[in-house]
Amino acid sequence: MPSSDLVRVYDLLIEGGTIVDGSGDPGFAAAVGVRDGRIEVVHGDTAQAPAGRRIDAAGMVVSPGFIDLHSHSGLTIFADPLHEPKVRQGVTTEVIGVDGLSYAPISDPADLEALVLMNAGLDGAPDEAEPYDWSTIEGYLDRLDALRPSLNLACLVGNSALRISAMGWDEIEPSPAQLIDMRAMLREAMQQGAIGLSSGLDYPPGSYADTDELVELSRVAARLGGIYHTHCRHKLGDRSLDPFKEAIEIGRRSGIPSHITHFYQRVGSQAGAEQLLGLVEDARDEGLDVTFDTYPYEWASTRLLIMIPPWVQAGGPSRTKERLADRAVRDRIRREMAERGVLFAGRGAWDDVRLGAFRTPDLLRWEGRTLGDLIDERGDDAVDVLCDLLLAEDLRVNQVTPGPWSETLREFIRHPVGMIGTDSTFVGARPSPRSYGSFPRVLGQFVRDEALLSLEEAVRSMTSAAAARLGLSDRGLVRDGYMADLVVFDPDRVRATCTYEDPCRFPEGIEWVVVAGEPVVADGVHTGARPGRVLRRS
Repeated sequence: MPSSDLVRVYDLLIEGGTIVDGSGDPGFAAAVGVRDGRIEVVHGDTAQAPAGRRIDAAGMVVSPGFIDLHSHSGLTIFADPLHEPKVRQGVTTEVIGVDGLSYAPISDPADLEALVLMNAGLDGAPDEAEPYDWSTIEGYLDRLDALRPSLNLACLVGNSALRISAMGWDEIEPSPAQLIDMRAMLREAMQQGAIGLSSGLDYPPGSYADTDELVELSRVAARLGGIYHTHCRHKLGDRSLDPFKEAIEIGRRSGIPSHITHFYQRVGSQAGAEQLLGLVEDARDEGLDVTFDTYPYEWASTRLLIMIPPWVQAGGPSRTKERLADRAVRDRIRREMAERGVLFAGRGAWDDVRLGAFRTPDLLRWEGRTLGDLIDERGDDAVDVLCDLLLAEDLRVNQVTPGPWSETLREFIRHPVGMIGTDSTFVGARPSPRSYGSFPRVLGQFVRDEALLSLEEAVRSMTSAAAARLGLSDRGLVRDGYMADLVVFDPDRVRATCTYEDPCRFPEGIEWVVVAGEPVVADGVHTGARPGRVLRRS
């Protein structure tokens, strides 16, 4: 090391490790110095370099912090700013406002309260001392910045929020004036720091938007440098390829970079992994900017309300509850479920629906048990049990169900265009294990144990590829001048320990996590530090 470097005082110096810098290039030996929250890669002997704190990373890998492209912590983080399920995985930045379900911009406080209730089975509705008193993206992001969580957050604008503010909760097409209003709200939200537009086309009222409406909104986001991040319309057309064709078409017509979130082959899909991935490859060959993320577990999770047809949910939570109590509505739901093959003799698929997030004292004993168990005890029709349960719990129930088909999941994990989005939920006693173990599972099982992809390529997909997708120009690489969001892990020990039966277990082998130059995990234990910030679109 040149003598001039010896006088440089580092706040933090990570020595003796192998740097896997996030570019996909082979790892190399060097130290990482941190000054004022920024990285300096230091070659040569650092024994005499002055440092406020030193980390011995011998035998370990030093990489950029992991970036999670899909998280449902937009409300729960107010109650848990330490956010250990994610930070302990090495996640230093995560994306919220996903699935069209951002909590701003919403102008009417009553509508915000209604959206929190409607979506509580997915995003939670934590009790906090201060009310949800924002109406704009700027107000929401300011509240998050004041919270100072342990990791960074980037926020999308959900199309449900835009629809609610412009035209309410009904299943209608927007008038020209209402479309102008939505476009204006989106433009303002992005000018206030949002990174793009999200849609959740299985979640009303955002699911009521047609392709043309989404194209018009995407054009606004595209002009401001944003992305279109979509939970596709899974009931569209053939329910296999058509949902993803729509996402690509929106990008084609609007000129926006399209990101398909939680992309995988579903159990029972008529299209295989080769066909699904071929859609993305063909679009990219055409010159379109299309990417995707996948979560590396076989278990999905969302609000139980997703099992109820969208027309039942029109008008918001009050109208939904009125319909759920109506016998004629239940008969129609029963007929529609039968036509879709959801209802059949015996418990069948209901055994695969694990329930969570109960609040009613009489129902707490069902936490972590299945809908099949509840149907058996009640001895009633499945639709009646489902509707009664949602009414008793004020719509707030969460479900964990089978998700990606395990036989083809690896094809998505190792694809060069793919990234990681945990789709993590933080409600209920037994969430999907993806919430606690996604990134360590990739590093431990898929990289080390199965050699599915190289360590360098896995780190690239979890860091620089994700940063580039989000437009974060100074994160995702271990490079001079970049923000010091870093992970130090043991490549021989790193592994996820959580399972379907025991999902709330922290991983092993993630030894240090640094956010903006400050350790938030030290020797595998959370330090209590909260240096995170909101990453606003510049």
